[in-house]
Amino acid sequence: MDRILKPLTWLAALYIAYVLLWYEQYKLTGNEGSVWLFTVLSDWLYLDGHEKAFRLTVASGEILASVLVLIPYTRMYGAGLALGIMSGAIFFHVFSPLGIDPYHDGGALFTRACMTWLSAAFILFAYRAEVLALLRRCTGRVAMAA
Repeated sequence: MDRILKPLTWLAALYIAYVLLWYEQYKLTGNEGSVWLFTVLSDWLYLDGHEKAFRLTVASGEILASVLVLIPYTRMYGAGLALGIMSGAIFFHVFSPLGIDPYHDGGALFTRACMTWLSAAFILFAYRAEVLALLRRCTGRVAMAA
């Protein structure tokens, strides 16, 4: 089964990188819509005046995830980072004043966040043996340190 799933992770990785990098043009240039979105979120989190730092931190994480997910050796790390970032995006769309459809375009941003999350989850599923081995190593090191 892994012989079928792992080659398919290329498609998921390309999709993740495309979506994340596409939206960087808005975050990194300070596009009005992106500034508004991160202002809403930073105000909701009581981080008034920190929109730019929030926006650029998210952008940096997305760029890192995009690069990592395209390299087969680091694909599971990029997928894990993308899954975490998209979990945050989905959370904010659902629970913050942002809403599912902040730009009144039928929820395109939310839909892409969900599709990116599913793509990252698929990659982690395909690499589940490696992910579990990494978790065992990490938890073993933590147990030895304690």
